Amino acid sequence: MNIPLLNEVAAFIWQEADMLDNELYQDWLRLWSGDGLYIVPIDPKATDFANTLNYAYDNAHMRELRVQRLTGGESISTSPEPRTVRMVSRFRVAAEDGDTVTVRCAQFLTDFRKENAHQYTANLIYTLRRHADSFLIDRKVVRLINSDDVLQTIGYIL
Repeated sequence: MNIPLLNEVAAFIWQEADMLDNELYQDWLRLWSGDGLYIVPIDPKATDFANTLNYAYDNAHMRELRVQRLTGGESISTSPEPRTVRMVSRFRVAAEDGDTVTVRCAQFLTDFRKENAHQYTANLIYTLRRHADSFLIDRKVVRLINSDDVLQTIGYIL
């Protein structure tokens, strides 16, 4: 087990969670590679995300639009904007190939909006590419454990 690498990827993913919880969306957008994909599948067993229905299948342009909706105040699904807290844990480097690292971890997200709190639990899979002294996200897959059930208030970034 490569403990320094594990610590490095955990710190990067914790930084991303902090950016999202603190609404630092422009900083979050800069964490991505130009061709990176943000994916939230509906089918818990899906592997061909391009040819299945997803809650999100965002390239760079769609991530920009998602941030605009979140910050523009015009989207009913994000007004008022939810307050969120993400806890990310159980990091495991699943693969390492030169400059690319695949990381699996768990996320517990609580949002509070309109006097209601909601809990979302997900398994996350990141494909990270080394960039300078950190990483860029090439792919992030958010596998909600209840993705095929009725979901509420997921108009924000998981």
